[in-house]
Amino acid sequence: MSVSLCNAIRYNYYYLKIMRLLFLFIITILSVSLAKAEFPSSVRIAMLKSSNAFEDQDTNSKLKKAIQDTNKIKQLTPSTSQIKQEIQDTNVKTNVIAPDTNSKKILVKDTTAHIYNMYRGLLNDDPLYNKKEPYSTPMLKVFIENAALLGVDRYIFNYDFSRVGFNSWSHNIKTGWEWDNDRFAVNFFLHPFTGGNYFIAGRSSGYNYWESIPLALEGSLMWEYFGETTLPSYNDVINTTLNGAFGGEVLYRLSSNILDDRTTGSERFGRELTAAILSPMRFFSRLIQGKVGNVASAEVYQKEPLDVVISAGARSINSGISVGNAALVGLLNFDFDYGDPFEKRDRKPFDYFILRMNLTFGAGRKIIDNVVGNGILYGGNLKVGNMEMLAGIFQHYDLWDNKDFELGALGFGAGIVTKISIAKNTNLYTNLHIGVIPLAGNSTERGPDTTQVRDYYYSGGGEAKLDATLNVSGIFSATILGYFYGLHTYVGNSGNDLIAIIKPRIEVRVFNNIGVGFEHLIYSDTRYPSGTQSSINRSSSEEKLFLTIYLADFLHNK
Repeated sequence: MSVSLCNAIRYNYYYLKIMRLLFLFIITILSVSLAKAEFPSSVRIAMLKSSNAFEDQDTNSKLKKAIQDTNKIKQLTPSTSQIKQEIQDTNVKTNVIAPDTNSKKILVKDTTAHIYNMYRGLLNDDPLYNKKEPYSTPMLKVFIENAALLGVDRYIFNYDFSRVGFNSWSHNIKTGWEWDNDRFAVNFFLHPFTGGNYFIAGRSSGYNYWESIPLALEGSLMWEYFGETTLPSYNDVINTTLNGAFGGEVLYRLSSNILDDRTTGSERFGRELTAAILSPMRFFSRLIQGKVGNVASAEVYQKEPLDVVISAGARSINSGISVGNAALVGLLNFDFDYGDPFEKRDRKPFDYFILRMNLTFGAGRKIIDNVVGNGILYGGNLKVGNMEMLAGIFQHYDLWDNKDFELGALGFGAGIVTKISIAKNTNLYTNLHIGVIPLAGNSTERGPDTTQVRDYYYSGGGEAKLDATLNVSGIFSATILGYFYGLHTYVGNSGNDLIAIIKPRIEVRVFNNIGVGFEHLIYSDTRYPSGTQSSINRSSSEEKLFLTIYLADFLHNK
């Protein structure tokens, strides 16, 4: 597939103008929607009650309403005295921020375990507020997204590939598929982002994770056959569908933690705007559903505890592994830990996930340097002695895109997350994963270049990952990160590739939520071309010095 609107997002000057207009459009729509919102007296009373949502009397009535509305569980409403006795988990510190900031941190017994998690967040979206729409509705949203992308490509950027019609459609259908030559970030970052919005068309219409994946596939096929004059490509439909499902579910969960339909005024405006930036498709869905300006009397979205850690500082990129010949650039990192992996409960896909995103400034056109994450698809909890664990099947997304190497991977495999209590307030946290990689893209022998065509091979294979952190009283932590990939080339010079990325890191908190840290990275790539006995070796290293803000850190404070 040739360079698309996604490529224009990175390289075209006019994109800045479009984004500014889109930003103004979203603000205007939000202002109008919120200005028209009507707050009847019953809603205003409910909103006042929500600040004390889990006082005894109101908790009792809310639980009754939830049980009656779902019409699934009868005679389970606890009494006031029962709820008062359900406060547990004294290990959670008082500075832990529950997702529902209007609720008290009380725990419930089995009678309401199907409604709330241990942090008093909903375990599922409210099925009455988030009704499942006919399948034609999210399909129409996907069609509108593709039509909008095609319209911008054709009438704003005037790309040749956007001049589609009956002849190109017939040619694409009859000729068949190929592996395309698009730039690395287009295929392994922007296509998953586009697929994520297809996926969210389903999630925001009342469909679950598994039910929304076909929408990502259908949106991708629609675009591949009818959105461009170029042939449909294998890599696009895989990345858009499966990596799109990963990104779409992550963005849907994060935006659910941000949205609160009980709020009004400037707080509501800020929440809606932030969620719209994260997920444009969800904003579009909420807009046509009338939810943007609607005020609810109770929480309506699933919410889980969320660690958010932001780091900023300097990064030195060395030539090879030698230190001292480095180029100094700026960095901005975002770490998200969603859900408590050690809470004993039934789990849906992505009830627990981690996401790490690193941005670099001053190192050329490659700003998004690294995005890695994994989310649970199926699993359960177990406790052995002083070790708590979550074991299951995980989905992985990996993106490394800098001047030294490119590596993108879609992975599935087994994983185990553990916490071992070593001493009072001292714990060892580990993430260990091993899996298969159906599709990857990795640098050629020469490494990345500055051309506008493919400078990587398509490949697949296996991966192993280790993330181990020793946390002492939430004040000092030492971490070792290891990423290991074994890849066989599908498209490109035949051969095998062994890649290792190791990152030791230390952090020290200097104030309640402020810390400083240092990280070293070593990258090693050993390639074994087919038909030869020799190998090709490439390596690089870097150092990071950064200031960290812990916006929430429930996990290490338990």
